[in-house]
Amino acid sequence: MTTNNATYAALDQWIDQHFDEQVQFFQKLVQVPTDTPPGDNTPHAERTAELLQAMGYAAEKHVVPQADVEAYGMASITNLIVRRPFGAAGSGRTIALNAHGDVVPPGEGWSHDPYGAGIVDGKLYGRAAAVSKCDFSTFTYALRALEAVAKPSKGAVELHFTYDEEFGGLLGPGWLLEKGLTKPDLLVAAGFSYEVVVAHNGCLQMEITVHGKMAHAAVPHTGVDALQATVAIMNDLYAENIAYQKVCSQVEGIKHPYLNIGRIEGGTNTNVIPGKVLLKIDRRMIPEEKPAEVEAHIRQVIAKALERFNTERGYQGDDAVYVDIKRLLLANAMTPLAGNQPLVDAIQTHGEAVFGEKPPAVGTPLYTDVRLYVERGIPGVIYGAGPRTVLESHAKRADERLDLEDLRRATKVIARSLVDLLA
Repeated sequence: MTTNNATYAALDQWIDQHFDEQVQFFQKLVQVPTDTPPGDNTPHAERTAELLQAMGYAAEKHVVPQADVEAYGMASITNLIVRRPFGAAGSGRTIALNAHGDVVPPGEGWSHDPYGAGIVDGKLYGRAAAVSKCDFSTFTYALRALEAVAKPSKGAVELHFTYDEEFGGLLGPGWLLEKGLTKPDLLVAAGFSYEVVVAHNGCLQMEITVHGKMAHAAVPHTGVDALQATVAIMNDLYAENIAYQKVCSQVEGIKHPYLNIGRIEGGTNTNVIPGKVLLKIDRRMIPEEKPAEVEAHIRQVIAKALERFNTERGYQGDDAVYVDIKRLLLANAMTPLAGNQPLVDAIQTHGEAVFGEKPPAVGTPLYTDVRLYVERGIPGVIYGAGPRTVLESHAKRADERLDLEDLRRATKVIARSLVDLLA
């Protein structure tokens, strides 16, 4: 057995010996809610820092100014960095491991307590169990195993536990990078165990407010129905999805663009002609698309639908329906940097050794805040504890869960990969 093979085996053994402790750490993280909105995430950061302190890790607490957080639509953000240098400063690569703690609210339909972190048939149930509080645990215990067993002589590992992925990441890793608080050489971000993600979609989210004129439903001709105009706009937006099916990405794992209308609000009462309706849309962009062109086209589709609606009904001047459009989020697609090959090689090698199958390097239709590292020239991939698909994990649905064997094995893959990357 080579020296490295002996090290890998010792890492695996250490992780197995401490796995019950790792699961308890994971449970404690799930039991502190981080629903976003409202986005009051500092209590979870404080609890995480407290748990890390008990392991001997001092987590730097980087508090995002309250005014910035509130303007952004959240309540509180405290991002954490744990730095573990090995050998002399600058003696090797710095590898960052990033996971986000914020998550969408649990919603309805749960058969398990979304904050109970209960374990049934080897699966841990809870909101953020699969995306991505599990990888707070994966990355922490991979680092602990590395320090206990491999004892690297150079390089460094940083844990980045951040709290703004659901809103786009600008006040999470984006804020840490912008403030110059970190600049790693390579990045691994929270993901699933059966693939190494090297590219992902972009996302454009917009808020469209349609303005008509309220009136009593008994005299509808005295008003201008904003909801009818909204229906015309929605029909034209949904029709775009037919054309999008012909726009195929060349990135394996990514298919075509898609537009979703995820929220509608409007009207005042059943006997009132709706005077205002608000839509929120989500447009997924494949890596080959240009965001500015995508946004301009959506605005054009809305303008043409509105023009046709007003013309058909003879609305003009003060009676014409008009819209306000606000961009809520623009997340660029992640495209692979050439420097990510050591990450891909290490994770594929150890993924095959631990799981018995080589995880493919593919793209994903999701968007993540990994792009913020890549945009600054830091090669990154997405890998962590989780099943083969988002659907299987129940992420963003009721009964989100994680198979604990995936957690155990992904921790081994990350620990082994760190040995290679720091060598």
